[in-house]
Amino acid sequence: MAALHARHEQEVASSGGVSHALYSVSQLARQLGVTARTIRFYEDKGLVNPSRAGTTRVYTPRDRARLMLILRGKRLGFSLREIKDYLDLYDIDPTQHTQVRVLLASVRKRIAKLQEQRAALEQSLAELGDIERQAEIAIQNLQK
Repeated sequence: MAALHARHEQEVASSGGVSHALYSVSQLARQLGVTARTIRFYEDKGLVNPSRAGTTRVYTPRDRARLMLILRGKRLGFSLREIKDYLDLYDIDPTQHTQVRVLLASVRKRIAKLQEQRAALEQSLAELGDIERQAEIAIQNLQK
């Protein structure tokens, strides 16, 4: 790890003093509010590919950004496959035209699915409300 940090310091010096932070798995996990195991899981699934210093994983700002996108995608209900396909487009199309089109299609599909779920939830809530009212009436009638 020391050798990697030394190399990093050389890169910072040669880039005019602009620092490109490196993160350990525990630092990144703490910053992102997840466990180190979660990050390693995403690595196992091919969503992020950190550098290594021996057996130690070393994450770059790009890895951090990818992890933030992964976590956002999960919060929004996208599958790991969908997230991976989306992230892989960064490497394929530097203009990001394909990526934006795929993102738009995925977002529209997800919105439609959530609207269907909302309609189903509203129907379930209405039915449960009816059952609740009937049960309250039954209890009142039993107490008479």
